[in-house]
Amino acid sequence: MRIANIVGARPNFMKMAPLLREMRRYPDIQATLIHTGQHYDDAMAGQFFQDLEIPPPDVSLQVGSGTHAFQTAEVMKRLEPVLLERRPHVVVVVGDVNSTLAGAITAAKLGIPVAHVEAGLRSFDRSMPEEINRLLTDAISDHLFVTEESGRANLLREGVDPRKIHMVGNVMIDSLDQSRRLWERSDVLERFALTPGEYGVVTLHRPSNVDDSATLRGLLKSLGEIGRRLPLVFPVHPRTRQRLEAAEEMSGAEGLRYVEPLGYLDFISMVAGARLVLTDSGGLQEETTALGVPCLTLREQTERPVTVAEGTNRIVGTSPDRIMSEASRILAEPRRPSTPRPALWDGRASERIVAVLRNAENIAGNTGSENRELAR
Repeated sequence: MRIANIVGARPNFMKMAPLLREMRRYPDIQATLIHTGQHYDDAMAGQFFQDLEIPPPDVSLQVGSGTHAFQTAEVMKRLEPVLLERRPHVVVVVGDVNSTLAGAITAAKLGIPVAHVEAGLRSFDRSMPEEINRLLTDAISDHLFVTEESGRANLLREGVDPRKIHMVGNVMIDSLDQSRRLWERSDVLERFALTPGEYGVVTLHRPSNVDDSATLRGLLKSLGEIGRRLPLVFPVHPRTRQRLEAAEEMSGAEGLRYVEPLGYLDFISMVAGARLVLTDSGGLQEETTALGVPCLTLREQTERPVTVAEGTNRIVGTSPDRIMSEASRILAEPRRPSTPRPALWDGRASERIVAVLRNAENIAGNTGSENRELAR
């Protein structure tokens, strides 16, 4: 069985690492890794490959940065000849970035079955580019691997054949658990002179938060106020850094400490020791839930409601007053003991996904010969 696995941006790497590891256990699987290059610098990609022990890509498309339309089109243009040459029986895409959608469309147009890992998540906010990517990818996928019950419900409501939907758990948690021995040994807290439970972590990267100067200033104001009570470490995404520098906001406030992006192991170690996390990241909502760390999500909605219902996550929006109020509430509460994880977040999602792919009847007989006809 030939499986083409497509990654493009940092959130993809944590999802793909355990899948590749599981595929390598089976001699009847030939797993190819295709990196589109959507995140292409060492800080955003190279360190994560090393930390997660991901092998070098078999194919690098080197698409680079650009608009949503440019990235999606360029991935499709460069990916098509690769799929025609390698003739995979299935293409696996993960998450919700532009590379996810581009990989799914290219494969579907060639008649190659598509497997979408992390399917069914919905924010119901179509102003988010990721929401469009999720909707379209799910609509053309043959296997939809779901992380939480809301994903299954969303897909059924959209008319997806129930036989395509597989509740498998969360591969992000697979990576978290499989690398625990390594991130627990990180010396990142010593390097940054941090004491466990006496600091917070901040991440911001979504356009709705960092591209609007008024919203960004409001967020920084609230973070500065929280930083007076609890030092905050802010690993700055390159795109966010550009916006901060353009707005001349990098001087920072007391207690708000800007640092360069961290590798996976250092970052997870820092998050695991934090008293509080403030973020607009979807994946970090899941990781804090698994780690039992209080999280304030600086958005008006989440596509991961299980992190609120069963985890440590609170959706607080971007109002400075509400952010500061919710942070004060958390800091006034005693740290609660770890709570049970959501269903199937047990570190074995990749095993379930690969088992489904190996048993899929419609994959085994597809040699890809018809694909070349479609491409003519």
